[in-house]
Amino acid sequence: MAGSGTSPLARAEQFVWLTARVLEQRHFAYHFLEGGADAVETALAPYQGEDGGYGYALEPDLRGPVSQPLHVAHALRVLDSIGRCEGPRVERMCRYLSDVSTKEGALPAVHPSLRGYPAAPFVPVVDDPPGDLLATGPVVGLLHRNEVWHAWLFRATDFCWAAVEALEESHPYEIQAAVAFLDGVPDRTRAETAADRLGRLVREQRLVVLDPTRAGEQPVAAGYAPGEHHFAHDYARTPGSLARRWFSDEEMSRSLDFLAAAQREDGGWPIRWREWAPGTALESRPVVTIEALLRLRAYGRVIG
Repeated sequence: MAGSGTSPLARAEQFVWLTARVLEQRHFAYHFLEGGADAVETALAPYQGEDGGYGYALEPDLRGPVSQPLHVAHALRVLDSIGRCEGPRVERMCRYLSDVSTKEGALPAVHPSLRGYPAAPFVPVVDDPPGDLLATGPVVGLLHRNEVWHAWLFRATDFCWAAVEALEESHPYEIQAAVAFLDGVPDRTRAETAADRLGRLVREQRLVVLDPTRAGEQPVAAGYAPGEHHFAHDYARTPGSLARRWFSDEEMSRSLDFLAAAQREDGGWPIRWREWAPGTALESRPVVTIEALLRLRAYGRVIG
């Protein structure tokens, strides 16, 4: 931990005021400084386009003004975290998602409209992108959890079920997307069965580091950056997640210890994926910092 005599939360607050966008400043204030939800919504609104989607680098690794499914997923996470995932704004988002989905009702990771704008090299733009569980699962899970109903959801849910239940060889981000879907989908019995199978797959394929002190001994997934490992807290983001059952209390505690200790000298948490541009890394760190604080608090860790 950085500094002496100041709490992790105080150091994180200093980092947020120093580096974060207005959206993350207000998001932090909502969760930790008794800020209002209206202020967060106001800061999020400029990222929404006329098509109902979100753009303008809301997800920092995709630049430019055009709407993208991954931006919409980011917006939904923010709205969900402040209890505002409802109403006309979300209806517009669903219409956008329907417009850009594939014939199966799934979302592409990157829509071709991004062509010509800067983007991370690990999110290539193609002309006819396939549906992707990584993009679709978290969106569908959040909409279900907030009891949002839209015609698009029926096909998208069917796609996610088929994709999750067909998973064999996978990678950490795809598993995270599957968990996000399973944590929100209404059929809880089916979700529990699917999650149990995925938990076994994660261990068999060594997609999780169970002892953070020995992370260097475990290879990262193909195409990932050096050191881009995933830990128990990356899958079980809250104690109520189905992925929490995958790990013993001791394994979960070690993972949370590692997360708490990852706070840097400047008060923020690092990103572990590939840094391809200085500005994107700076914009991402406050997002990651807020997520780390919320995860630690969800597990009862003292951060104040």
